[in-house]
Amino acid sequence: MKRVFGVDPGYAIVGYGAVESDGVRCRPLEYGAIVTKAGLPFPDRLEIIYRNLSALLEKWKPDALSVEKLYYYSNQTTVIYVAEARGVILLAARQAGVPVFEYTPPQVKMAVTGYGRAKKPQVQEMTRHLLCLKEIPKPDDTADALALAVCHCQAAGSALRRSLLHQGG
Repeated sequence: MKRVFGVDPGYAIVGYGAVESDGVRCRPLEYGAIVTKAGLPFPDRLEIIYRNLSALLEKWKPDALSVEKLYYYSNQTTVIYVAEARGVILLAARQAGVPVFEYTPPQVKMAVTGYGRAKKPQVQEMTRHLLCLKEIPKPDDTADALALAVCHCQAAGSALRRSLLHQGG
C-alpha cells in the first residue's frame, strides 16, 4: 500500500487529501483545508500553512506528495503569493523527506477522467466516485487536492510517471 498526499496550493486556502492506494483502488484517509485569515500579515499566513502541513505529513507519513504545477494567473500579485505559499509547501515536504511530484491541470484531468480538457465539476465528480465518497468535498480546493492524489496514484508506473522521472519531476 502506498500513501499519497495531494496538495492544492494557495495562500488563503490550501486543500489537502491523504489517500492510500493498492495500485488498483484509492481510499481516502483524511482530507480538508488549511485556511488562513485575510487580515493576517502574509508571513504569518505562510507559517500557518507550513506548520499545519508539516503536522499532517508527520501524521500520515506519505510515500509521495502530489502538487499542482504553478501556472500563470492573470493577476500577477496572486501568482506571486501562490508561488510563495507553494515554496513553503515544497519545503515542508522536503523537510519531511517526502518526494514531490508535480502535475499540470490537464494531466490531473486526464488521469482522473480520461479527458485532459474535462471541466472542474467532471473532475470533482469522478474523484468523488473513485474514492467512494458520498459527496464532493468542500471547499473546491479540498476536492482538487484529492484529485491530485488520485492523479499520482493513477500515474504511478504509467508513461506519464516515467516521463516525469526523465524530466526530474
